[in-house]
Amino acid sequence: MKARLLLALFFVSLAFNASRIVGPLDWRMLLAALAAWWTADLLSGVVHMWMDYRPCVTGVGLKELYFWEGSRESPEFMVRQAEVYARINTFERICYDFKKHHPMPDLLGRHGVFHLMKAPTFFITLPLSLALNAAVLFWRPPGWAMVFALTLLIGNSLTQYFHGTLHKVRSPWPIRLMRGLGLLMTPAAHEHHHATLREDFSVINGWSNPALNLLVGALRRAGMLDEAGLVPG
Repeated sequence: MKARLLLALFFVSLAFNASRIVGPLDWRMLLAALAAWWTADLLSGVVHMWMDYRPCVTGVGLKELYFWEGSRESPEFMVRQAEVYARINTFERICYDFKKHHPMPDLLGRHGVFHLMKAPTFFITLPLSLALNAAVLFWRPPGWAMVFALTLLIGNSLTQYFHGTLHKVRSPWPIRLMRGLGLLMTPAAHEHHHATLREDFSVINGWSNPALNLLVGALRRAGMLDEAGLVPG
């Protein structure tokens, strides 16, 4: 119930921000939307990279869950998973989920849009949208700036949903349409990340991957990304 209320608050906040767009439509709004879509993609990649390489908390049983050899649908696994999850906070659970989806990518694709929106919305875009609500009460930014902000908020709220659709057998038609237009990346393009875990971390459209790959390469050469963090324990 709490999650639904927070999501509802986000949509209301987003609608209020949209109502503050002023001025006629012009070419700068289109450029702003495309720039925001690239930025959202870059941010998805930066977060993905950090979560992939950030070590999970140790000594709570996450390693045993990750390397569980039996059925993950069994009552024994479910009980064990509940016990382990009870020992960690929400952030550690999100960190673990990023690593877990590498050997089991289909798990991410099983979740619906609202489930996958919760983490990025509650932790990032809802606070930012509410802050923007407060700002536009006293300041009227140009229309193109509001388009940039709204596109960025929407893109980052849906980041994990877009990521999940890359692991579905068949995605909804709006996703397929956006892929056809080049606005979202394809599952084939995302496969390179799973094959290497060193490149192509961005998951919205992949436009920012060339730039982010340069950053990841530099961080790896500097010893700032430890591959030991890719798996729990």
